[in-house]
Amino acid sequence: MTGQNSLSGPLADPAGDAGYAESHPPRVGFFTDTSICIGCKACEVACKTWNAVPEDGLDLLGMSFDNTGSLGANSWRHVAFVEQPRSTGSQDPGLAGLPTGPSGTHLMQEAVEPLLRAAPRGGSGLGTEPLSTAHDRGAPDVAAAAQALAPAPTVAPGQDLGMPSFTKPGDGTGAEGRTSFRWLMASDVCKHCTHAGCLDVCPTGALFRTEFGTVVVQQDICNGCGYCVSGCPYGVIDRRPHDGRAQKCTLCYDRLHDGMEPACAQACPTQSIQFGELDELRERADRRLAQLHELGVPEARLYGHDPNDGVGGDGAFFLLLDEPEVYGLPPDPHVPTRDAPSMWRRAGAAGAAFLLAGIGAFVSGAIGGRR
Repeated sequence: MTGQNSLSGPLADPAGDAGYAESHPPRVGFFTDTSICIGCKACEVACKTWNAVPEDGLDLLGMSFDNTGSLGANSWRHVAFVEQPRSTGSQDPGLAGLPTGPSGTHLMQEAVEPLLRAAPRGGSGLGTEPLSTAHDRGAPDVAAAAQALAPAPTVAPGQDLGMPSFTKPGDGTGAEGRTSFRWLMASDVCKHCTHAGCLDVCPTGALFRTEFGTVVVQQDICNGCGYCVSGCPYGVIDRRPHDGRAQKCTLCYDRLHDGMEPACAQACPTQSIQFGELDELRERADRRLAQLHELGVPEARLYGHDPNDGVGGDGAFFLLLDEPEVYGLPPDPHVPTRDAPSMWRRAGAAGAAFLLAGIGAFVSGAIGGRR
């Protein structure tokens, strides 16, 4: 890195700062409008198909229709499903007199929660590996440990877990049990940060900044050290269990070279995932945000679009309809190198103080010895 704000803060041209010539292509990225995401998961399928990403377990996680769980080495796209007992803004869903509510019972959550608490990686392993049960391991103490950690009742083998149905939620109780209800769906992905923590800490150069401003992993150079995993403020990048090498979204670097848009954006049927030049996407996002506010959705907000945030702005940013934490996103992410200058200044000041103290002690001892 060579320019001003190379460690943190706004940076107009990350590719140029990485050493590319001025003639490099403009920076590109994603704008994901979650207000029109329908949760079809076409982006997940397209990503796995084009990039030959292996499956990461066929588990029922008890999180509505979300059985991917989280981003990981084998899930470069993750569609979150959030069920909320409220409506969107001041909109009328047209369900007066109809029973509406959550699409399933709590039985699945009660079955998954104790197993998740007893898992070696806890919640960080959600959707990235199967959850072991007492039956799987042949050890009854696993179930006992899970029961001790979480008082939620366990579910006997073969019991109905209340799978989400395609009938109207609440049909079993009638209109008198009606509650407000809405879906929040969002397709998460690597943010391709302006200041990428994973890139900054990689000791082998396996992670590099492309001429498009994106961040890509070279698997043939990665040594599996895992520094990038702890360096990412979003918890995106992860290592594959069988070889330990880091994996994440490449923003379809190979397709960009051929003038094609990424597979996930091309597959999205509602244009919730929009691909293009980052500056134009930010303008488009501002217009969409203003439109939603005019339509009576004051809770709509942009996430990751501000160049003054802790990572210098994201190359993949979002329009959300609730707080970032609701979607599993950190509220104030920042790159570790943001604090590097102040840390070095304080370390230098401490070193200088010790040096002056040493010199003072030496001089004082020399003067005392002469007497």
